[in-house]
Amino acid sequence: MTEDEREYFKMLGIRVARLRKEQGLTQIQMAKALGVSQQTLASYEVGRRRIPVSMLPALAKSLRIQIDVLLDEAANPPAKRGPTPKWQQQIETIAQLPRTQQKFVAQMLDAVIAQAQRG
Repeated sequence: MTEDEREYFKMLGIRVARLRKEQGLTQIQMAKALGVSQQTLASYEVGRRRIPVSMLPALAKSLRIQIDVLLDEAANPPAKRGPTPKWQQQIETIAQLPRTQQKFVAQMLDAVIAQAQRG
């Protein structure tokens, strides 16, 4: 890989990470949608691995954007982001829990939401 290619894939990975976060998706959620491991997605986002051309349609669909938006460097200036909101950190932590614990948390949230809608 040439230095220019390396730089291109690094910048593409940064755009993917920014767009993923803007959609409120975790690496785990995005990786699952793309059919790759979280580690593979992380490698794409930091430019250690090339994103296969064949993956671009699925990637754009997951990010709810057109492929040209994904590839257009000028249309995607780096966003200034503050710290991750606490609720988003909690959701990412919940996603790491075993399925039974995830189900329990989901049931608790459903109960609280249902109660709030009644009241």
